[in-house]
Amino acid sequence: MIKVAVIGCGLIGKRRAQEACEHPQSQLLAVADINLAAAEALACEYNCQSLTDWREAIANPEVNAVAVATHNGMLAEIAIAALEFGKHVLIEKPMGRNLAEALKMAATASSAQRVLKIGFNHRYHPAIAKAYHLYKEGMIGEIINIRARYGHGGRPGYEKEWRGNPQLAGGGELTDQGVHIADLIHWFAGLPTEAFAYLQTAVWPLQPLEDNGFGLFRFADGAVASFHTSWTQWKNLFSLEIYGQKGSLTIEGLGKSYGVERLTLAIRNPEGGVPEIEEMVFDQPDLSWQLEWADFVKAIETGCPYLGTPEDGVAAMRMLNALYRSAEENAIAYV
Repeated sequence: MIKVAVIGCGLIGKRRAQEACEHPQSQLLAVADINLAAAEALACEYNCQSLTDWREAIANPEVNAVAVATHNGMLAEIAIAALEFGKHVLIEKPMGRNLAEALKMAATASSAQRVLKIGFNHRYHPAIAKAYHLYKEGMIGEIINIRARYGHGGRPGYEKEWRGNPQLAGGGELTDQGVHIADLIHWFAGLPTEAFAYLQTAVWPLQPLEDNGFGLFRFADGAVASFHTSWTQWKNLFSLEIYGQKGSLTIEGLGKSYGVERLTLAIRNPEGGVPEIEEMVFDQPDLSWQLEWADFVKAIETGCPYLGTPEDGVAAMRMLNALYRSAEENAIAYV
């Protein structure tokens, strides 16, 4: 039985606590938050200990694993401390505020010989997972380009929340939702060699942070990925298109406000004209958090490979780092 402490009792912390309680091989021992009322409410719901000091949670010798669901500014400090205490760690994305924090976490996990899993739950969404399976089976051939769009409409007062604070967030929308896009591009196509970006602060008063990010990646084999991630997407949207020599895979929606998940497989007609189309609909509850937790538990118990490794997290942060450097210098940046 893996005994768990959850640090951070906001929306994501509540999800982590629920999955820790519902999985047959994990048990929630403690939750911690500087907001005592939030910690007590969650502890009452799941009949566990409530704390205001995360250090007390990770120092508990009974705790085997720690789920870190704080704002970005605390992710590295807590994860590194937990790893040094010998705990396995699942942290919410991104892998810290910047590349330096990601590299330090990865090095600590390697030294401690503990599982460090990055919360890239999008990989477990059924349409995305199925698309990856079809791609690996060779259904669309070698990737030639990728196009992605992801965003929501933000909200008034964002600048007063932690996401509007550069010291706590590390970056704006490019870091918030853009890291999911970077991870998915890396998952399908590998690590790019070059990046170019334009950033906007178009509506929300978040300066120096961005509410829109536009990016291009180029790969060593000539493939190109383009994306737009936005906090001014007034109707929530997720779209990922992967084009290969033999066909394409298109994912639309993530469930709930993003719309029903749909996957379209198009097989190119070599003679031109209309491709062969197969459409798949995944109209079901979001199980990505449950599947992600199960993957974490399995990795701890068996040492099996898992999704969202430190290498995956570092790759995504390398990509974001290159995009931010490109936008600042108005030039191509090397990843």
